[in-house]
Amino acid sequence: MRIVSYNVNGLRAAIKKGLIDWLKENKKIDIFCVQETKSHLEQIPVELFKEIGYNVYWEQAVKKGYSGVATFSKTKATKVVNGIGIKKYDIEGRVLRTDFKDLTVLNIYFPSGSSGEERHKFKVKFLNDLYPEMIELRKKRKKVIVVGDYNVVHKDLDIHNPTRRDNPSGFRPEEREWMTKWFSTGFNDAFRMKNPKKEEFSWWSYRAGSRARNKGWRIDYISVSDALADSVKKSGHYQDAVHSDHCPAWADIKI
Repeated sequence: MRIVSYNVNGLRAAIKKGLIDWLKENKKIDIFCVQETKSHLEQIPVELFKEIGYNVYWEQAVKKGYSGVATFSKTKATKVVNGIGIKKYDIEGRVLRTDFKDLTVLNIYFPSGSSGEERHKFKVKFLNDLYPEMIELRKKRKKVIVVGDYNVVHKDLDIHNPTRRDNPSGFRPEEREWMTKWFSTGFNDAFRMKNPKKEEFSWWSYRAGSRARNKGWRIDYISVSDALADSVKKSGHYQDAVHSDHCPAWADIKI
């Protein structure tokens, strides 16, 4: 099974930039999870996804044009859960769970803290509130995959300039420590498992030609629970996909 996570930075814009044709060319994608749809369901031509074999599952923000996640899968989900039951996060449309028999996929758009200190605090609170929810879920569901734009750089290898001193949200000690805890208490970074020393990024600023110069951050992850760790066969990024300021992360998992 190939699973893909992609922050599309606006699904309608990504479709206009050729996303559907790209999906048709990449036929191996079984589960396609997108973040930052910036759309309500009625604004999206979902028939385009259905025509190429995908079932459509959706979680949207109350506010139009903001946040939102969607999961497109070639296998019909056996259970769908919208949100995590915490109103301040659920009104922003950040979490969508789809179960496929004994497999659980969480598609999450983690908050960004780049707009100011208040949003950074909101982001850190989200991280700390999410963690126990995932620990409890994993007690009930052994095979769990948590994909999404985590908006956090984990290791120095995951950012082009690790010596920077301006302390940006996304590269602060408390966030990186959370990621270390996340990846040491039952979850595993699929990309790092298969590429322990590879420098590869998933997001680039639109400024200063950052993508062309590969001045990026790796902030999009596919996390797999311990029960699935040995099932990860390959993992990487579709660096040719240019529908967004992110590129998709992918993993092949034997289910």
